[in-house]
Amino acid sequence: MKAWYMDSSCEDQRLPHHLDPPQYVSEEHLSELGVLHWVMNADEYETDPQLKKLREERGYDYEDFITVSPDKLPNYEHKIKTFYEEHIHTDEEIRYCLDGSGYFDVRDSDDRWIRIWVEKGDMIVLPAGSYHRFTNDESNYIKAMRLFVGAPIWTPYNRPQDDHPIRQQYVSEIRRKSSGAGIEAH
Repeated sequence: MKAWYMDSSCEDQRLPHHLDPPQYVSEEHLSELGVLHWVMNADEYETDPQLKKLREERGYDYEDFITVSPDKLPNYEHKIKTFYEEHIHTDEEIRYCLDGSGYFDVRDSDDRWIRIWVEKGDMIVLPAGSYHRFTNDESNYIKAMRLFVGAPIWTPYNRPQDDHPIRQQYVSEIRRKSSGAGIEAH
């Protein structure tokens, strides 16, 4: 997984959108924002003891699979635009990249976009209440396992959602974590 601050260009959302010069973001900084990451063997996801243990520890008891590509996802153009709308969820968003690659964009505590590039084997967890969005990269293909605690909740709450209780809880948690680190959450 690689992450960097994004430029403000309106060019194709599937491009990397690096600043000039690029400003990379550490996994530690992402962790401060509540973003979690693991690397696993995607070729053995069905029998992977690391994935099994993680699912048990975090209560991920429901899974499904999605392939985001023009030839596999009905209404691809509409769906990819919907995924790219900035939103929050009331639950974590958990994605395990089984093949291909794509971008998850998250807002930092200064409301700047961080682009996270996930590739085969990357598992990412975006915390409930965090502003985020997804898009394919230029490969136009990702196959992912989606994990949930209990039945899936698919409801995105598009920005602005600053008064939503789950957003307020997320911001409060980030402030609590960073109170000694000089990070201000918005």
